[in-house]
Amino acid sequence: MNKLTYLCFLLLLIVPIKSEDREFPKEFEIFEDIEEWEVEEDAGDEYDELLESPSRRRGHRNKILVSVDAFGAVGDGVSDDTQAFVNAWTQACSSPTKSVFLVPEGKRYLVNATRFRGPCANKIVIQIQGTIVAPSEPKDWDPKNPRTWLDFYNISKAIFQGNGVIDGSGSKWWAESCKKNKSNPCKGAPTALTIDSSSAVRVKGLTIQNSQQMNFVISRSDSVRVTGVKVSSPGDSPNTDGIHITGSTNVVLQNCKIGTGDDCISIVNASSSIKMKNIFCGPGHGISIGSLGKDNSTGIVEQVVLDNALIRGTTNGLRIKTWQGGSGHVRAVRYQDVRMDNVSNPIIIDQFYCDSPTTCKNQTSAVEISQIMYRNITGTSKTQKAMKFACSDTVPCTHIVLNNINLQSLDGTVETYCNSAAGFGYGYVQPSAECLTSSDKDTTIIEEKETGSYHQNLNEHIIHTEL
Repeated sequence: MNKLTYLCFLLLLIVPIKSEDREFPKEFEIFEDIEEWEVEEDAGDEYDELLESPSRRRGHRNKILVSVDAFGAVGDGVSDDTQAFVNAWTQACSSPTKSVFLVPEGKRYLVNATRFRGPCANKIVIQIQGTIVAPSEPKDWDPKNPRTWLDFYNISKAIFQGNGVIDGSGSKWWAESCKKNKSNPCKGAPTALTIDSSSAVRVKGLTIQNSQQMNFVISRSDSVRVTGVKVSSPGDSPNTDGIHITGSTNVVLQNCKIGTGDDCISIVNASSSIKMKNIFCGPGHGISIGSLGKDNSTGIVEQVVLDNALIRGTTNGLRIKTWQGGSGHVRAVRYQDVRMDNVSNPIIIDQFYCDSPTTCKNQTSAVEISQIMYRNITGTSKTQKAMKFACSDTVPCTHIVLNNINLQSLDGTVETYCNSAAGFGYGYVQPSAECLTSSDKDTTIIEEKETGSYHQNLNEHIIHTEL
């Protein structure tokens, strides 16, 4: 008996299905693919030889060590060390010999917005042992670089590693945010660390903290592995996403601890083959796909796996968020072995997302969401609706699968909310998800539509502002 036949047989044994109110999904093949798609343990790669400590590297003639101190960096946290970093990078990146760009330990290097450009002539290690700190005054920021601080562009076969810290000095930026001060205009702020248009990159062991806005962005890149990284910003710091993935493929996040004021991890358009394993999230807004579809744009995210996570004290748990009016799709997503600890909205799909100071108008088009699997999700919900599937009437969510869900409340009962969401559950599912039906509506929604109160009540269930 092959795996597909066995799964169908098992489901038929566990879940009695009434033909009049449920339709079993036919597209099992994608779930077979998701089942077999695992996050491999970090077993090293072809250029692990570069991971030796600087002290051991001195005897190797085939490597060059380039320290920023050798180019005049002071490291007192006051002197501007930007040019020293630029000059050191130029030498390390242009060297035909394998090179190490070194930021020594025990010092604080003040560096302004800088783009470290590739391609480099050979493999390179960015060894950060000390602290790199950003200018603290927004008014002193270079207007030519309004959205970036440390930007590594077009590099390949590079390793970022060390026990050092990248500190965005973001407190004054947060105070000027429109989310902190409603009288201020909303505008973007710099990202602390960006890896852009790059490939075969590894990031190991660094701490990224107090970013002006997003902490760490992986953009338009392929084959990026992030291991043992810590991201830390206050829970009330606005828009400080921990790790943000956009336009990238084959990205692995492993053994990362993230606490911030926005999404711990956010995955947005043109991203696929994203694997996450052993993730701690909190505080923050959870682990999110989206937002997608803003301003009638197209958003596509597919092949995402989260395997083993602890989410604690966040305003969302596992979230997919899309704007009305968008197009594209989110599909082939598996969340498994996730523990929730006092989390609001532990499982949420929101196709009515609206992070806007004005009300978003109703639109018929939407980003299609399908083939989403939740397995072994346990813990406590801070809100009554522990599972919320708020989907578009015209573009419903389909093929949602729940397996072994146990979400409880600390001080009451929990429930599942559905609108235009079809799927099924098997094994133990608490709270019950009977509202996931082939007709896409539970009886409450049908009755509300018949009485004309549907849209008013729907707004009470759906979160229309950033959490």
